[in-house]
Amino acid sequence: MKGTLLAFRGVLAGSWSFRKRWQEFDRIFLPQSPDCERHLGACPIYRGGTKNSLIKPGKIPSGGRQIAASIVEKAHPRRDVCVSRLQGNPMKILEQYILRRVVLMFTTALLPVLAIIWTTQVLQRINLVTDSGQSVGSFMVLATMILPTIVATVLPFALVIGITHTLTTMNNDSELAVIDAAGAPRGIIQRPLILLAAGLSLFSFVMMGFIEPAMRVNVRTMIATAYADLLSSVIEEKTFRQIEPGLFVQISERQSGRAMKGLLVADSRDPSSELIYYAREGAVDESGKSLVMQDGEVQRKAPNGDVTVIRFDRYAFDLSDLSEERGQARFGAKDRDHFYLMDPDPLDERYVRKPNDFSAEFHRRVSASFFPLVFTFISLMVCGDARSHREARLHPMASALIMALTLFWASNYVTSLAESSPAYNVLQYAIPLLAGGTAAFMLATNRQARLPKAFSAIVDAMIAMSRKRLGDGTGGTA
Repeated sequence: MKGTLLAFRGVLAGSWSFRKRWQEFDRIFLPQSPDCERHLGACPIYRGGTKNSLIKPGKIPSGGRQIAASIVEKAHPRRDVCVSRLQGNPMKILEQYILRRVVLMFTTALLPVLAIIWTTQVLQRINLVTDSGQSVGSFMVLATMILPTIVATVLPFALVIGITHTLTTMNNDSELAVIDAAGAPRGIIQRPLILLAAGLSLFSFVMMGFIEPAMRVNVRTMIATAYADLLSSVIEEKTFRQIEPGLFVQISERQSGRAMKGLLVADSRDPSSELIYYAREGAVDESGKSLVMQDGEVQRKAPNGDVTVIRFDRYAFDLSDLSEERGQARFGAKDRDHFYLMDPDPLDERYVRKPNDFSAEFHRRVSASFFPLVFTFISLMVCGDARSHREARLHPMASALIMALTLFWASNYVTSLAESSPAYNVLQYAIPLLAGGTAAFMLATNRQARLPKAFSAIVDAMIAMSRKRLGDGTGGTA
């Protein structure tokens, strides 16, 4: 028995870099209770009742788990007493250990990705400052309101990264193998992650259904207000600004108040004629409904090429329709909350034109709120059990992310189809539920996800070819 234990110690002996983590693991598996302390002295795996476990982290070869289970069974017949504390708490110590590591990695993955996507979205709105002359403070408020609109999209993928990275690291450090050898059920690993995913799914439902639409409405209202005044739109001197398609304005100099010098207005909105206005001075009236130009001329170009020039001392350019249009925010299906999508206003202009968009958007939000839970099942299916280090396979994180991205793409594609035909709304629920149900079934039956034989053969051939080339390039004759 002593020789077997020493051999097993050599198999599982790991580097000193893992010592602190393994001490934490010993603390988890050996709760401080009188019953456990009585058996520590008789346990051959522990020396003199101390917590210096002979089982150290390392790489367990094929069959190592069975050896570990056999030794623990013989050396500690009453190991069920030592894990009594694990079975008594609502959230077991080992579950807390796994949950803490996953949450830490999830946060580490979420924040950088969220920052990158948020930066790209904010840069698309930089013209709010350059075109309308808004302050940096207004721009930061706008940037803050954009942030909640992307959280629900990034969150499920960050969860995949957090789970797969944590479980893969635990497998590489032989922690998953020792968990199995100690007799802990698979639910020890799965339950905290499923509870975390359920909480994030509820958070996504609230975020997409109520918070995100409210932020979108505020953003659109803020942009419409900033561009409502024509004077703000042309605040930059000596630069052409497109007020709307076919209408350009330029000024040479801004003066105090609402006065300007050197005006040029090019109006080609009417296909029957092109108008170009020149004026030495001008000003927008207090109501913002007209641009009064003084001492200038207007050139009218007919479709046949004839040009007519008219000089004027004072001319008022009508801006009433333009101001009303630019100052009014229009809201689509993505800007409405759940309650509005379930009962839209029949007089809503957008709803009258595209009623299917509202139903498709509602079902998209509800189905997308399942993604954290579905992606968690997929991640557990890929790397939720101990695997041999000699097994050739794609990295678990890459496998899980590929499947998650495929589901995300398929869901969005079906949503675009549902905007044309409401019959596709059923598929918006079928895709995540079918994928999550399949992964949950494989977890419940302890089945491992494997590649199809044809694809696996191709991967094996590519790996063998790569090894052969590397061997030919680095090796030599003895």
